This record gives sequence, structure tokens and C-alpha cells, in this order.
Amino acid sequence: MMHPRDGLEPHSTVAQHYAHLVEAGEITDDPAQRQVVAALDSLIEEIAAKRLQRKSSALGWLFAKNRAAAEPVTGLYICGGVGRGKTMLMDLFFETVPVRRKRRVHFNAFMADVHDRIQKHRQARKEGAVREDDPIPPIARALADEGWILCFDEFSVTDIADAMILSRLFSALFANGVVLVATSNMAPDELYRDGLNRQLFLPFVALLKRHARVISIDTPIDYRMEKLNRMPVYMTPLVAETDRLMDEAWKTVTRGLPAEPATVAVKGRKVPVPLASGDAARFTFSDLCEKPLAARDYLAIVDRYATIFIDQVPVIAEGRRNEAKRFILLIDTLYDRRVRLFVSADAPPQDLYSGKRGIEAFEFDRTVSRLIEMQGREWLESWAEGRETRNATVATMS
Repeated sequence: MMHPRDGLEPHSTVAQHYAHLVEAGEITDDPAQRQVVAALDSLIEEIAAKRLQRKSSALGWLFAKNRAAAEPVTGLYICGGVGRGKTMLMDLFFETVPVRRKRRVHFNAFMADVHDRIQKHRQARKEGAVREDDPIPPIARALADEGWILCFDEFSVTDIADAMILSRLFSALFANGVVLVATSNMAPDELYRDGLNRQLFLPFVALLKRHARVISIDTPIDYRMEKLNRMPVYMTPLVAETDRLMDEAWKTVTRGLPAEPATVAVKGRKVPVPLASGDAARFTFSDLCEKPLAARDYLAIVDRYATIFIDQVPVIAEGRRNEAKRFILLIDTLYDRRVRLFVSADAPPQDLYSGKRGIEAFEFDRTVSRLIEMQGREWLESWAEGRETRNATVATMS
């Protein structure tokens, strides 16, 4: 029997959770997913067994006489195409694994946290508040203490600053007993492909494969795309039901992961992002078109986020030429960069601008055409194809 003092709690299995979702009609039973389900349950059993072995004997813990208990737990690295159910399976694992000190986080958010901690440690060292020159060991200890089961969603390395510290960081994390479970669109050998100084990153790939079993979801079905295809992307008018549909779409796109405010750096300035999760960002019309933003701001946003939500787009009166110009420029930027767009608006595209004179009235015809095209299935499919290569492109440019 598992007791709270062991850091474990009673639990069912991932397989039971998965079967319930199938029976409820929420997901389709998939043989490739069930293979991952079995691997996740095996990992949970190993985590529980070794945790209890280590707790069962103080001498065994101190002197590692129990060799099986002292050996590290091998985690899982789940790779496969977009929409294959990786995140859903990760969620089931995180809910089921009987450990209190666990952390579920998007990889980019985790690395941003690490860099913040490094900066704070260096400042503390400069002020004499800490003694260690190297920030990695104390940061790894702190992270391991906060959560020794570490679940990453969308593991993708595109930043050279991340690439250069990953081997040392994760060597220290694994040495502190951290168990890694990660999902990614890419196999480990494809991470940071064509990235700057990639040879310095390769030790991390070898380390990752030693500490995490690689398992691939080979199903040909993109379940998330099927769900997105059934959802509206342009919602009108501005009523409570429209807000609900936008929230539902946001939850689907972000897979229910936590969202928080962020910023995008542009020429020494920071453009606020009211809500962001992974590669999705959510704004209001006011955020994007009533503020003094320009083309470079919109480009910086779409270079960071593959999916954009715009809430509360009003009918733009002729007297609001600046807002109309920014909206035209914004849609042009999203269209040119093949960004996935969700909109809630007070009217259909053809009725969004009430002006009849000036260059804006002429240019808005193009905006209407693009807004209509961006609602189509072909656009969604082309967006999905572009998203598959997005990370590799960013890595090449880094």
C-alpha cells in the first residue's frame, strides 16, 4: 500500500484513463498510441517501485547497497508528427504518476526560467550572496527539489543559448535523480538540425538517449487537425457564444496548457503579448491595432508564434484610418507568413470596414479576401505543413 509519506498516492493506470476516453467517445482507439500508453504505465511502475525501495531502508539509501534502487530511472522521449496524441498521452501520464513533486511545462518556458535563474545567480555571486561560481549545479539542485519528475511538451531546440548549456544542465539534473518524460515532433538526432555550432550540442543528444527511451507514434492520423477542421476560425457577432467558442478553440490549440503574459523584443523595445502558450498567442483588436505598432512589430510576433487569436474586432468606422491601416497590415503579415488565425468579430469580413473613400477602402478588399481564404481547409493544411518545418527553419537561422 502506498502512503503519503512515501511521496506516492493511490492511482489508476494510464491504460485505464485511455480506455475510459475511448469508451466516452472523446478519442479514437489507436494501436500506436496504446504502445505509448503501455510504455508510460511501465515507467510509472518503475518509478513507484524504486521510490519505495529507496524509502524502505535508510542504510540502503545512504550506502546504495540496494543496487536496483540506486540505479536511475530511464525516462521516455515520445516523438511523432503534429496531432498524433503525444500531448494527450503526456497529460494522462502526469495525472496518473503517483508523485507529488512533479512539473509539467512547455520546454521553451522551462528554458526561459533557467536563463532567468542563471542571471540571478550571477548577480548574487557578484554581490557575494552565494559562493559557487558555476550557476548550473545549484540551479539543477533547486529544479530537482521542485520536481523530480519533469514533463516537457514540444521539446524543440532552436536557440543557440539553450543549445550550449543543455548538456551540462541535464547532466546535473539527471545526477540529481530527475526523470524526464518529453514529447517532440522530432527524434533526438533531428534536434537543433543545421543549428549554429551543432557539434557542441551533440553530447546532449547522446546524454538524452542514455536517460530516456525513445518511442515513436507512427500513426498516420493527425487527430488535432481533424478536430481543428471541425472548429470555426472566424466567429461573429460579438456575443457570449462567440466568446465561448474562442475560448474552446484556444483550449484546443494550446491543449489546455497554462498560458501567461509574455513579450516580444523588437529593436530594443518589448511588445506585450497579453496571453501566450507554446507557439500560440492571444490578443484583442485593441492590443494590435489601437496601439502604435508597425510592420516590424507584427513580423516579430509572427516569427515567434504560429497561431494568433484576435478577440473583439469591431466594425471599423471611416474615421479610424490608423486602426484600419494597422489591421490591413496585420492581416497581410499573417497571410504572408502563413499564420493560423482565429478571430472574433462584430461582423463578417466584407462588413468590417464601413469607410467608402480613401486608399483604406480599396486595400480593405484585399483584407476581406484574405480573411475569407484563411478560413478554408486548404489554408489549415498548408499551415500544418509549414509548422512542421518551422522549428528547423528557426534553428538554421539561429
